[in-house]
Amino acid sequence: MRILGIDPGLQTTGFGVIDVEGSRMRYVASGTIKTTHLALGDLPGRLKVLFDGIREVSTRYTPDVACVEIVFVNVNPQSTLLLGQARGACLTALVSMDLPVAEYTALQMKKAVVGHGRAAKSQVQEMVKRLLQLPGLPGTDAADGLGMAITHAHVGQSMAKLAEAGTLNRKQHAMYRKGRSY
Repeated sequence: MRILGIDPGLQTTGFGVIDVEGSRMRYVASGTIKTTHLALGDLPGRLKVLFDGIREVSTRYTPDVACVEIVFVNVNPQSTLLLGQARGACLTALVSMDLPVAEYTALQMKKAVVGHGRAAKSQVQEMVKRLLQLPGLPGTDAADGLGMAITHAHVGQSMAKLAEAGTLNRKQHAMYRKGRSY
């Protein structure tokens, strides 16, 4: 199975692609989609760059499934809204490519990759490097994208088996609290 992980951001969106065979994970690609060449006020232009970039990555690497980080609520509501729009552009691009999409919080990703939800970005980078046997550290945004893919590799199979066993009902509000789903 090929998994595409996305760490959405309005200025820099990280992505990572891995192949999973049983319990073995193999690095395929990673990188970033940057919108910093556009003016800060050009939100529609930035969203188009993200949409087109995610579609290009999906076309190039042909993943079987994608996973995207769930937006956390910031102290600054404007930042949260902008990040949510960037995430929406990424999700729309993935869905337009007919990809199934899973969603995880940053805390869930850090817990799956590093072992605790309050891990620093440098710890995520180091663990991604070790888990995928990379020769060097990936960039922070690319490491988060790879971390999302690794999280789905670990958690996705379990969730699929639970779904087969019975209906999973998703709560519409307060689904995640401090990295815990309930």
